Amino acid sequence: MSELFPDYRSRWETDDQRLFRKHAAAFFRREATPHQERWAEQHQVEREFWNKAGAAGLICLELPEQYGGGGGNFGHEAAIQYELSFSGDSAFGFGVHSTVCAHYIYAFGGEQQKERWLPQVTTGEAVLAIAMTEPGTGSDLQAVRTTAVRDGDDYVINGRRRSSPTDPTVIC
Repeated sequence: MSELFPDYRSRWETDDQRLFRKHAAAFFRREATPHQERWAEQHQVEREFWNKAGAAGLICLELPEQYGGGGGNFGHEAAIQYELSFSGDSAFGFGVHSTVCAHYIYAFGGEQQKERWLPQVTTGEAVLAIAMTEPGTGSDLQAVRTTAVRDGDDYVINGRRRSSPTDPTVIC
């Protein structure tokens, strides 16, 4: 765990990020590490944990404060990932939720969508995920061949559904 190296400091880490990393380390040691076995058995993290992480300011660090984010930068997100690795976590979907999906909404969502969803995302009230399914793709998003092309007010979808219950469906 990172407490084995309390004075460790990465070259990229600012004073603010170092203090933030220590905050994250204490939170994950207290709120995540003791629950790993139960989370693995139930295949999920309880909603309460997401809410606690949001209240502790540990979700969506790069998003602007106007949407409830931390107003930080990639270094803050990296500090979270760093401390999650030392906590023994294998269940909290921080990487997908905070560093991928939330950024899709921020980058491509309209202002009403941002105002509606991002505050809920930053508190842990709403949890984001990626869901995909297409025969033969497994978890390789680059292998997905289905397209959606706008045609007036509609979209034309070109792709295939799973052909049988044994075809892989990946939800991550």
